[in-house]
Amino acid sequence: MGRKRDGDRVVEQVETGQAELVPDRDRAGSWTLLLDGAPQSHVDLTDPTYLEFEYVRRLAAAVDLIAPAGAPLRVLHLGGGALTLPRYVSATRPGSTQRVAEVDGALVELVRRALPWPADPRLRVRVADAREVLAATRDGSYDVVVADVFAGARTPAHLTSVEYAAEVARVLAPGGWYLANLADGPPLRHARGQVATVRTVLPHATLIGDAAVLRGRRYGNLVLVAGRTEPPVPELTRRAAGDWFPGRVVAGADLDRFAGGATVVRDADATGSTPPPPGLFATGR
Repeated sequence: MGRKRDGDRVVEQVETGQAELVPDRDRAGSWTLLLDGAPQSHVDLTDPTYLEFEYVRRLAAAVDLIAPAGAPLRVLHLGGGALTLPRYVSATRPGSTQRVAEVDGALVELVRRALPWPADPRLRVRVADAREVLAATRDGSYDVVVADVFAGARTPAHLTSVEYAAEVARVLAPGGWYLANLADGPPLRHARGQVATVRTVLPHATLIGDAAVLRGRRYGNLVLVAGRTEPPVPELTRRAAGDWFPGRVVAGADLDRFAGGATVVRDADATGSTPPPPGLFATGR
């Protein structure tokens, strides 16, 4: 597979691009996974509850707050990367049943070999397209569906439409939650469209992100939390405000204004998410 080592760095060609595993010099046992230079995951092999990436902490906060602490959940992860969030759920909610859909089989094998996750019969990884996995899943099978799927630093078009969102809603239990990582920049056309699209089937939602990203001043990650009942906005607000990098929570009328005028995305006209600006992930090496 064209694998090579550059010091402790592991570089390997996988199906979706060039994967790099880079050791964290400031934290022993921790690694960052990059694909074609874009950071995808950070994993601490000794402490799966340590979450380096801001947006992952926001996803984890939602997982923490949508069910009583420690209670096991049924979670479907669309997109695997280095399995940061599945490891976190296993550690914080023992007994959870988790399924991970990752389209890149070579990436799965690289992570399994270089950053192995603890053996757990309740955590299974399937090499398959996220939409195909949804189509083959029974109604009401999951308490949480997490979407964190990127190809070439963009969310694929077929995972942005209302038809896709309807499949997510179908596989969620009545009180279930959809959590999505939305990467976007000015003028936030993709994020606004996703809020409008997802709320057609999961009407109660909130958006969590850095204030500068939410105001359309820079490119970054926003976390969408959507379901059939009201999300725990006050608790999410407190968690976001207390983060290493404080964030904002947009809900209610503010979210209506955020998505106002956005067109619902359909399969026939879906496009991938906004690509990051050139040089955003440059490391200078």
